[in-house]
Amino acid sequence: MPTSRILRAALVLALICTSAARAGTLVLESWRVDDKALWETVLLPAFERKHPGTSVKFSPTAPTEYDTSLAARLGNGTAGDMLACRPFDTSLLLYRRGYLEKLNGKAGMENFASGSLVAWQTDDGKDTFCMPVASVIHGFLYNKKIFRKLGLQPPATEAEFFNVLDAVRKSQYAPLALGTADEWLSSQTVFTNIGPNYWGGEQGRRALIAGKAKFTDAPFVAAFEFEARLAAYMPKSAPVQTYRDAQLLFAQGGAAIYPAGSWDISYFNQFPDLELGVFAPPVQQAGDRCQISDHMDIGIGINRKSRNKADAYKFLAWLGSQEFADLYTNRVIGFFTLSNHLIAVRDPLAKQMAAWRTTCDSNFRLNALIMNRGLPNMESELWSVNAQVLNGKLGAREAAARIQNGFAKWYLPQQE
Repeated sequence: MPTSRILRAALVLALICTSAARAGTLVLESWRVDDKALWETVLLPAFERKHPGTSVKFSPTAPTEYDTSLAARLGNGTAGDMLACRPFDTSLLLYRRGYLEKLNGKAGMENFASGSLVAWQTDDGKDTFCMPVASVIHGFLYNKKIFRKLGLQPPATEAEFFNVLDAVRKSQYAPLALGTADEWLSSQTVFTNIGPNYWGGEQGRRALIAGKAKFTDAPFVAAFEFEARLAAYMPKSAPVQTYRDAQLLFAQGGAAIYPAGSWDISYFNQFPDLELGVFAPPVQQAGDRCQISDHMDIGIGINRKSRNKADAYKFLAWLGSQEFADLYTNRVIGFFTLSNHLIAVRDPLAKQMAAWRTTCDSNFRLNALIMNRGLPNMESELWSVNAQVLNGKLGAREAAARIQNGFAKWYLPQQE
């Protein structure tokens, strides 16, 4: 074979090999095991129809194992091309360690307002390392049949809320489906659900960060006091009642009210005889500006060591599209797009919760940014303290003092 033909053949072979190296299946890692079927049958096929020749594999890990196992895979170079990102410090640490691509100015990122990016940015806001996907909203689900039977209306204020609980307590139903065996519920579906109405949402959170407010101040103590009053309306088995126990009690019609995250909607939709309603966290007084916990929950980033970044960026651009925002919001019920796209939410309960964004101020969980970075870890402390308050083992002022003392041990602005 002439030399020129040999060289041409070698060049063609090299191009083929290079193309093969760049082709193949992208791997998307996530902790959302429950969404596996949806990604495989709806979301990924929608992307692949627009991008023939590019395939994506959804590879979930159990939520309790995801963070540690992902960190290990990133460390040894076996992680997927794209990663579901926890909000705030967990993903910030991965970025600081060099595991996540910087996404500033990348296609699709223009569809998100600055407030939606904060959970996946550096503290100075200069670098963004995950694309926002969805948030979850907190409130209270209620059983419409029980409310009708007892002649009750959804409460809007603190006084109305406790009047409803008193009325239910006189019936054969439990007022609240709530347990404390899984301590995270006490913090995330109770304290950071009702609390923003007491400490003024973002104003209160920023005051703590600036050292201008303390957990022992009256607004924060008032949130613990609200929580302490709930102890009288919880099942006697609450200290050993798990998340699933509480869900089942409510689903079977045994309790009137369930402190909820919007992610619970899809679970309760499996019970056709359960007639669901939802109301926002009650304000202190009629006419007060309402505050809701609209917590940024999931984003998606690109592994800096991915061997197929070109296709990963195509996928990222699609994640920022109207099509994805619509599919995700209406198929992953209770998870709301963080993009600027106008989406018609079809599930009636999810639609009602999403509408609170236009009538209330939105906040993310109080301790999510900065406050978890020291020891004792505030997230763990809030879980424990709030469970004890709900169990009647710890008073409101004692709870506030414990959180404040732990915060002041390591956070300089709280020591001044």
